[in-house]
Amino acid sequence: MIKPDGVQRNLVGEIIARFEKKGYKLAALKMARPERSHLEEHYADLSGKGFFAGLIDYMASGPVVCMVWTGVNVVLEGRKMLGATKPSESAMGTIRGDFCVEVGRNVCHGSDSTDSAEHEIKLWFPEGVCEWDACTNAWIYEK
Repeated sequence: MIKPDGVQRNLVGEIIARFEKKGYKLAALKMARPERSHLEEHYADLSGKGFFAGLIDYMASGPVVCMVWTGVNVVLEGRKMLGATKPSESAMGTIRGDFCVEVGRNVCHGSDSTDSAEHEIKLWFPEGVCEWDACTNAWIYEK
């Protein structure tokens, strides 16, 4: 998901392009202005943290762009592409390393496991995702 700061800073196209250039396939995409209850469900695992209320305020402050990417090791590799949660710990060349300064404005959310990805996909895309075959697969993946 591209967070409100990423949307406001016009980074949507750049972030999508990085995932496409890596070779991942976009299976779902939408812009949303989620209700607080939706965000609280999404971030339920963080509800006991002191920063939770501020996180929900920030995430509700503007639109987000929700995405589902598919491909080999997409969760693990996608997290590497995002960089560390704290931008100061993110390497240059990562999304957060290139575009972020503070943890409270770290541009993107990425699922931390395939289980959480499945849960989040159901939460954000109850209608499902688009199944399709990319003609580039033969040029990205060995058989």
